Amino acid sequence: MKKIMFSIIVLLSLSAAQESNAQISLSINIGSQPAWGPTGYNHVDFYYLPDINAYYDVTRAQYVYQNGAQWVYVSSLPSRYRNYDIYNSYKVVVNEPRPFLHNNIHISQYARYKGNHNQQIIRDSRDQRYYQSAGHPKYQVTKDRNRGYVKGNDRNDHYGRNDNSRNDNKGYRRN
Repeated sequence: MKKIMFSIIVLLSLSAAQESNAQISLSINIGSQPAWGPTGYNHVDFYYLPDINAYYDVTRAQYVYQNGAQWVYVSSLPSRYRNYDIYNSYKVVVNEPRPFLHNNIHISQYARYKGNHNQQIIRDSRDQRYYQSAGHPKYQVTKDRNRGYVKGNDRNDHYGRNDNSRNDNKGYRRN
């Protein structure tokens, strides 16, 4: 009887452990975040842009704005936003699917950020985890730990010098 009870307890604790492991799922998309995105977030689904009441979908790399009664996805903002400076504006991280369906809530909740320009952005960060973001100035400087090389696609090595003699035939540069 004791063995059966012990087996049941072990099985229950193993299944509970598996359930808790399955629930812990962390998705990191720092490399997908644009250079103008704010620092401090490992994962972002959307940015809400309170200055223009629009969104940016990080996964699709598209803006979402209201055109009449519809929300439309576009790769660049329309001309009515030509004076909008995405690098110098405040962005609110919204991690929910289709946040524009809750736009009235976002307008009231984030109105205080309109005109706010004090957010550090990925492009200006010195945190190495943001070097994987395509718009970061150090984007091409990534270490290949297995070979001890620095990979880049320009003619300058990672110190900014032009030294083609140090390139190997795979596009890597020696440190």
